[in-house]
Amino acid sequence: MLRAILIDDEPDNVKLLALQLKLYCPQVSVVAECTNSKEGLTKIKELQPNIIFLDIEMPFMNGFELLEAIGSLNFQVVFVTAYDQFAIKAFKFSALDYLLKPVDARELKTAVGKAEQSAKIDKGQLQMLKQQLSADDRQLPDKIALPYQNGVIFTELTKVMYCEADNNYTRFVLQDGKQYIIAKTLGNIQEILEDRNFLRVHRQYLINLDHIAKYVRGDGNYLVMSDQKSIPVARNKKERLIEKFGWL
Repeated sequence: MLRAILIDDEPDNVKLLALQLKLYCPQVSVVAECTNSKEGLTKIKELQPNIIFLDIEMPFMNGFELLEAIGSLNFQVVFVTAYDQFAIKAFKFSALDYLLKPVDARELKTAVGKAEQSAKIDKGQLQMLKQQLSADDRQLPDKIALPYQNGVIFTELTKVMYCEADNNYTRFVLQDGKQYIIAKTLGNIQEILEDRNFLRVHRQYLINLDHIAKYVRGDGNYLVMSDQKSIPVARNKKERLIEKFGWL
């Protein structure tokens, strides 16, 4: 069983989420329902949960300040938020789980399933998200968090050459030859990176445009990447390449 604490300054949100967890996530036991951050801090220290569902915008002490006050974060965190689309992209770049209000039952079950696979939150991911949400220029980061089997790696987007679909996973191939398999589909990754100089050129590949070394025309149009990897270009994707590179 996952021992959960719910923290939100709106009592109706707490009650509804507790009901949804009872109905859809029987593996979760709600051990405390808190309607202010001070109470939440006390309960976390007292009850040692496996997971907390946390609102960010709360009076007196917001969600980030609460987590900083705890110190050692030996649990998973799912943020429950009403943020806008920019903030949602920031969550995705930092690879932290979030639920949009009102909470969808399927997304709740997915978030709980992910929490079962990892024992605690990574502070680097948390700091990355905090910086983005507090930035005045609303620019997305130049790094992305990649959670893999042994932890989380933070890599600069310029060092990612391409991403390759691997069933329901995605393989990130970096400039230094390292590879990381992420538990997200290539479609999920495309949503995150499509505005950051990456282009889906094939159902199996999302590429960093800066790492194209050569384009080869013919019956089987394909790209040669900076590591000499040949990547096919689907017919219906060629126009997007033309938009980026007039020489095609």
